[in-house]
Amino acid sequence: MAKEPQKTFEQNMEAISKLSPDEAQAKVKELDKICFCGKCPTYAGTGEKKLTFCYIGKSTIIKKDKGCLCPGCPVQKALALRWDRYCLKGAGMEQSRMK
Repeated sequence: MAKEPQKTFEQNMEAISKLSPDEAQAKVKELDKICFCGKCPTYAGTGEKKLTFCYIGKSTIIKKDKGCLCPGCPVQKALALRWDRYCLKGAGMEQSRMK
């Protein structure tokens, strides 16, 4: 059986925009399980509890860039994201200017 081609970032965001609030919350929990944010040097020691900034938006707590693990994160690949430092710069939707 042929493997489905990976969706583009824009296709993923369109699909996500059609989710109900409950489905969107479930999606965040699913992505949190594979997210690298908690291992990132910029995240460490800040007291931040949230993850998946690429999906939810930038942190109100994290202020100093100490490095970035986003390019190797499974969430980055799953959503076909093209940016980095989401905790400081904002979600993929914000950085793409799709909003």
